[in-house]
Amino acid sequence: MIRSLLYVPGTSERFIAKAHERGADAIIVDLEDAVVAERKAEARDALTETVAAVRRGGALVFVRINNDRELLMPDAEAACRAGADGLYVPKVGDAGLLSDLAAHVAPIEAALGRRPLDFVPLIEDPGAIFDARAIAAGPRVLALSAGAEDIATAMGAEPVPDVLRLPKLLIHMAAKAGGVLSFGLLRTVADYSDRDGMLAAAREARQFGFDGASCIHPSVVPVLNEAFSPSEAEIAFARRVLSADVEAHRDGRGAFLVDGRFVDAPILARAERLLARARSVPNQRGGPDA
Repeated sequence: MIRSLLYVPGTSERFIAKAHERGADAIIVDLEDAVVAERKAEARDALTETVAAVRRGGALVFVRINNDRELLMPDAEAACRAGADGLYVPKVGDAGLLSDLAAHVAPIEAALGRRPLDFVPLIEDPGAIFDARAIAAGPRVLALSAGAEDIATAMGAEPVPDVLRLPKLLIHMAAKAGGVLSFGLLRTVADYSDRDGMLAAAREARQFGFDGASCIHPSVVPVLNEAFSPSEAEIAFARRVLSADVEAHRDGRGAFLVDGRFVDAPILARAERLLARARSVPNQRGGPDA
């Protein structure tokens, strides 16, 4: 379960040193937008130390590489050798890029005896949105995510919620159709100081079935962790649903009431999924037998 993913600039010693204390489920070491061109090689060369530093709290570690002919493969190889869990791949327009990346890192992984890197394609232009389902079916894809600011810029638009809602939902549905995770909020994450707005957006995203979201400031991490975790009330209701299903099954009934609410197969499936999700949340290991 990945509820929160915190971006950390690959050249910021201050942010790197504190990243493992922030409570994020994953850290994204950024070699792309957060690093000026003159320091990109420096950030890449430091990955071994950076990856080790940010994962001290137990978080997964992704590296956002540069989608540039001269930087793409060297960044991917350095992240692989540094022990990162996966790559955030920006500006993915088709699954061919992912195939090229997989082919490049596979022999390195084999030589190191390490597990394969996961890929999180970032879809950041209008054309790629319509190819999102094919991208989700590409090699090693763990999740899809949208580059909100880039999508808005490519459309000549402002990154306000009404502009971002449709493209983000299209990418989200492509992820779900492809059976991969979906990360994001139906708004930009740039305005991180609006805590109430971020919490409302995170709760809304969870209602839509998003699995988690990234953020650029550590103050947003607890907001995401709260919003994307099942509440105690939800866990309790799901347990009652499963308990009532046992009795209903015994009586040969496929539908029944719990707390005055109609329950049939889809609601039962959601209850089972919620309890499975709760078991994967730190300090919230809810379940039918808990």
